[in-house]
Amino acid sequence: MKVVIIGSGFAGITFAEKLHSLSPAARITVVTRESDGFYSRPLLSHGFSKEDIEHSIILKTFETIRQKGIEILTETEAEVIDRHHKIVNLVAGSIKTTIGYDALVLAQGSSAFIPPTLIADRNNFYLLNSLADLKELRQIRQTLLDKNKSPHWAIIGGGLIGCEVASDLAVSGDKVSLFHAMDRLMERQLSNDDSAKLLKILKDSGVNVLFNQSVAGIDKKGGEILVNSNNGGKFDAALVSCGFKPRTELAAAAGLAVNRGIKVNSFMQTTDPAIFAIGDVAELPNGKLYAFILPIRGQAQWLAEYLIDEDIQPWIAPDFKPKSKVHGFVADNPKFF
Repeated sequence: MKVVIIGSGFAGITFAEKLHSLSPAARITVVTRESDGFYSRPLLSHGFSKEDIEHSIILKTFETIRQKGIEILTETEAEVIDRHHKIVNLVAGSIKTTIGYDALVLAQGSSAFIPPTLIADRNNFYLLNSLADLKELRQIRQTLLDKNKSPHWAIIGGGLIGCEVASDLAVSGDKVSLFHAMDRLMERQLSNDDSAKLLKILKDSGVNVLFNQSVAGIDKKGGEILVNSNNGGKFDAALVSCGFKPRTELAAAAGLAVNRGIKVNSFMQTTDPAIFAIGDVAELPNGKLYAFILPIRGQAQWLAEYLIDEDIQPWIAPDFKPKSKVHGFVADNPKFF
């Protein structure tokens, strides 16, 4: 059996290692745009308070994974899926190749969502969705510190990641203003009381939290960043954290059914029975995307078992309570996802 996996995030690598443990004879290839190794994306939001984060975030080098018998194609993009011939067209720099598969697993994860009002200002703000993004942000911060300047950040978005990043920058000694469109923080994950508790913790750490903010634009003028909103202000840098967008383009171009994510059945199959999707990118029959470690691990391990034994029961999403990594905060009554 030849299995090709697109993506080297938690879903892709967990699946690859589980399948290899169940079927050492399976030919497993992971295709990834990454080069640094298999790293923990949830730790990105704590990338400023930890000095060695660029190294400690790497859970396994790609060479370590290769030594297990799993092939890894780094700095490689999957361009086209030829479903009829069961081939994926790949490009690595200027080199184009193809790879065949018996089963194809789409685990590309997600990109950062950019609100339509901010697309035109893309060169004026940063995102935090990859280790490369973190390295860039850390370099910008260090440049400001080298000039004896305390960085002042504008964080757009008061959801899970926005709050975690704001907290981490604040405990690192930076000035932070957090702009949120709603009237309370993390309204999708927290009760009213827990949102109020989180607000107090962020304020106590020095974060300036601004609610009901409609950010219409982010401009750059004379080395300063200007946030165009109800309150606005001038900053050294802006980071947009307004949710995630599953990477569905490859699947859609191949004619697979997509909605917010790649649509799958209870067996993680897309509308092509030889192609599966797991992780952030997979949209289950209930319309949910399970972009959290616990269900992603479950999907990946379950799919590996299913490819070995198709008689097993469908994957069932676990009941779980997402956790925030805001410094000093623990929800008293976290919601079930």
